[in-house]
Amino acid sequence: MSHAADGRRQPPFEVKVDSIRKAADGVAELVLVAPDGRPLPAWEPGAHLDLHLPGGLVRQYSLMSDTADTGEYRVAVLREAAGRGGSAYIHDELRAGTVLTCDGPRNNFAFRPAPAYRFVAGGIGITPLLPMVAAADRAAVPWRLTYCGRTAKSMAWADDLRERYPDRVEVRPDDVCGPPDLAAVLADLGEGELVYACGPHGLLDALAAHLGDQARGVLHVERFTPAQDPTEGGEAFRVTLQRSGLQLDIPADKSILQVMEEQGIPVISSCREGTCGTCETAILAGTADHRDSILSDEEKAANETMMICCSRGAGTGLVLDA
Repeated sequence: MSHAADGRRQPPFEVKVDSIRKAADGVAELVLVAPDGRPLPAWEPGAHLDLHLPGGLVRQYSLMSDTADTGEYRVAVLREAAGRGGSAYIHDELRAGTVLTCDGPRNNFAFRPAPAYRFVAGGIGITPLLPMVAAADRAAVPWRLTYCGRTAKSMAWADDLRERYPDRVEVRPDDVCGPPDLAAVLADLGEGELVYACGPHGLLDALAAHLGDQARGVLHVERFTPAQDPTEGGEAFRVTLQRSGLQLDIPADKSILQVMEEQGIPVISSCREGTCGTCETAILAGTADHRDSILSDEEKAANETMMICCSRGAGTGLVLDA
């Protein structure tokens, strides 16, 4: 699931910042191009990039440009007051012309065929939904978008969306409209219609609660932060790394990823909380205690891969392709 459009993981590559602009209060939009002018790797709606920033920071940003345009990528970055430095660097220090390394595109939020769609965005959660809206519209598939935000000035691309799709887009600033009426937003869902949503926990959890049992087959969400603290309730366990030929004892207060790093085992990671999919690793034997916010219930039950930054071993005999 965390692979390129052709099913293979793309090797890291460089992109140059072509331009940076303010898209809304606290939101910067970046246009990225290949330094040598070559086409960029293809992607599909729902995909994101991992950008490598100074100081070893790696941050994930949803692609929001035209999937048919391989000449550029567009991403948006929300300034996070309580962040770990990535958004501050982009807003305050990054300049046009800077060359960055990135991984991807990777897609943990695949846009599946359906007879109709409801899109629900909260704040910066609009970004992965923009190419989905465009794809649904090109395919002449019925869709509606409800876009919520704190204030009108904080809601990037709201005016453009209303102008382009006046009968299909509802923009709801909280300071004017109050919280969304989810009963109205989700009213009259048709047979096979899918709901795609991205935004803060409160909105996504409320959508799931409103849909109840129906959510399992209908609701598709992407979270920017984990649905729960993946470190809670951990127990010690042992894991075998088949390719490395090692057995590691994982204490209750550490992840597989942390112990591998302590042992000097090369491992690629990014978010370290189960929201990006960078550290997804194949399970060869045993069962995982899945704690990520990426895999679906069906994928967790299949037990084929796990996110080693947060998920743990359940019982004994966990063997990983690492």
